[in-house]
Amino acid sequence: MASGGNTLIFSRRRRKPVPSAGSCPYAAGAPAPAAPTPEPPAPAPDLTDRQQAERFIRQFHDEQPGAGACDSRLREVLAEIDRTGTYAHTGDELAFGARLAWRNAARCIGRLYWRSLVVRDLRHVTSADDIAAACFAHLRLAGNDGRIRPVVSVFAPDRPGRPGPRIVNDQLVRYAGHRTPDGASIGDPRSASLTAYARELGWKRDEEPFQVLPLMVREHPGERPEWYELPDDSVREVPLTHPEHAWFAELGLRWYAVPAISDMTLEIGGVRYPAAPFNGWYMGTEIGARNLADAERYDLLPLVADRLGLDRSTERTLWRDRALVELNLAVLHSYQEAGVTMADHHTESRRFLRHIAQESRHGRTTPADWSWIVPPVSGSATPVFHRYYDPVDPALRPAFLPRT
Repeated sequence: MASGGNTLIFSRRRRKPVPSAGSCPYAAGAPAPAAPTPEPPAPAPDLTDRQQAERFIRQFHDEQPGAGACDSRLREVLAEIDRTGTYAHTGDELAFGARLAWRNAARCIGRLYWRSLVVRDLRHVTSADDIAAACFAHLRLAGNDGRIRPVVSVFAPDRPGRPGPRIVNDQLVRYAGHRTPDGASIGDPRSASLTAYARELGWKRDEEPFQVLPLMVREHPGERPEWYELPDDSVREVPLTHPEHAWFAELGLRWYAVPAISDMTLEIGGVRYPAAPFNGWYMGTEIGARNLADAERYDLLPLVADRLGLDRSTERTLWRDRALVELNLAVLHSYQEAGVTMADHHTESRRFLRHIAQESRHGRTTPADWSWIVPPVSGSATPVFHRYYDPVDPALRPAFLPRT
């Protein structure tokens, strides 16, 4: 990280200072991203689908009674598609579409708050320097002195013959993963490919377990990305301690406050926004039961079990389960002590059922992927375990989609 919140951020390729940006749904268990590699020139984006555009405009006007005449706006949109191959959303349409994408996110347990999503319309921001600065501003806005706000920052869309920018990182904040010659790993193994790519671009740092990666931005697909150190004041980290075991602090563990997903495409009414980083806030199990506990991540359960004095000679002692609970307790305790928003899986499960009830009162279904909604700790002790959900429709739009 840069040494000091007021330090200018530099692209290591151009040595040009980044101008400061003005103040203008959860995925920690996602599959590991593919190794980023230099891209061939991107094909021209397809023309916008007229039917998708019409469905979205009608839904916008159905759910926003004060939006004015639907037929008039629809004629404008279809005429623009005929003339240019796509169309531009109004600010209100963009905000509504982004919130609907969160509401439609079948893998997210935190959708009760979809209406509160702060939507930053940054379609006019096009240079890599300015996109990076806007992403740092996103983290500051979302961090909100610990009271995490759900935020999405929407950059330029793909247009026929003119692809939009891309953010290479899968999250705006992510810890590096370094492979050692003997096959071991320092840091987060999930980030090994991303770390190797950053080093190929010129980023060089000492190998540390919790080392924030630079942000990498492709202004034009097919081009070599620019990379940027994250300013200290944009990344809040929480040191992990335990409410009962003082030795836990000696492990030197920490995690960041804002989980901002940055490698998905936001699709609204047939228009695709390939750079649209978004965040909610963490549920404790995302860190305590996955990021720090998974064998292919930080793999801390054996270490925690040994420090607890647990018998690891047989699985029948349930040493993994007992260490897992204590690790999750430490995460929840630490974020509370730091004043950083975090949900526990029991509370968030009840909130999700409230969301389903609210949607039902509006005559809407709530598609949900059971395997993602049920928490990875004490699943059967939460109310979301004991029920079925509306089936997931892969064609449901608006949506956050894996980027192709």
